[in-house]
Amino acid sequence: MTAFVHPTLEQLVRLQFEARDFSLLPKQPVHSLLSGRHASRLRGRGLTFEELRGYRPGDDIRSIDWKATARLRKPHVRVYSEERERPVLFVVDQRSSMFFGSRRTTKASAAAELVALGAWRALEAGDRVGAVIFGDREMVQIKPHRSRKNVLRICHELVRINGQLSAGDLADDKQFNRALERATKQAKHDYLVVLVSDYAGDDEQTQQLATRLSAHNDVLAALVYDPMGIAFSVRQDVDVFDGVQQMTVRPDAQLAIQFREAFLKRSQQIRQRLRAIRIPVLPICTHEPVIDQLLAALGSRGA
Repeated sequence: MTAFVHPTLEQLVRLQFEARDFSLLPKQPVHSLLSGRHASRLRGRGLTFEELRGYRPGDDIRSIDWKATARLRKPHVRVYSEERERPVLFVVDQRSSMFFGSRRTTKASAAAELVALGAWRALEAGDRVGAVIFGDREMVQIKPHRSRKNVLRICHELVRINGQLSAGDLADDKQFNRALERATKQAKHDYLVVLVSDYAGDDEQTQQLATRLSAHNDVLAALVYDPMGIAFSVRQDVDVFDGVQQMTVRPDAQLAIQFREAFLKRSQQIRQRLRAIRIPVLPICTHEPVIDQLLAALGSRGA
């Protein structure tokens, strides 16, 4: 398992060859994370008329064109194909709160992996792909298009903004809601919106914006975490930073317990908020390859 801090463009482009056997869409295998938990609000991709042909044994009688049958004096059916194009919008967090990782990679880089995998997979499925990528100081909006060029641009911006992250930066909590506002203006209806973040800075406005997004779209929340953000060892020093001062401390057992309880309380609060508006949660850990986690949670083979 190769460790890295910042992803390269080559790494994100190479992920196109691994982006298979999973789907972010609501129609999932029985074992899937989304199965039975996510009632789709989408009206479907729609149908495109392909041809009128003679009836064949096994055809659905509801597809018989009775006017054509009467005119041609033989049963004929209308054949439709499912429209494949649907906009997918990734809202991806690259703030300094995401620049943390105790093994393999950081939360920000795991988020970039997830978005690259999802974007390549959506493009292969014939969907339009776009993104809202936000850091502490800037935000890039890429409108959905069904093109390799658009996915490459998403990967390029992820690498560029991720590369600006450094230890000691202070996260702008308000950027999360600003990004959601951008997403609500873009995704009016029938989108698949994938939120990729550690959800730092969520508040009542976050809930309101997420509710608006999920009213006419399908929304999936990929919550990125690092296990050391849940619990840390009391036998080793930890560097801490509050945005102004940095120091090294050795936590005692009581502090470790309080830290873990605070994390679990916050995690449960986020899950409850998202479940209240029927948004499924996909946890993504920094310690394991993201593709393995996607296949386990959303893959056709299951785990």
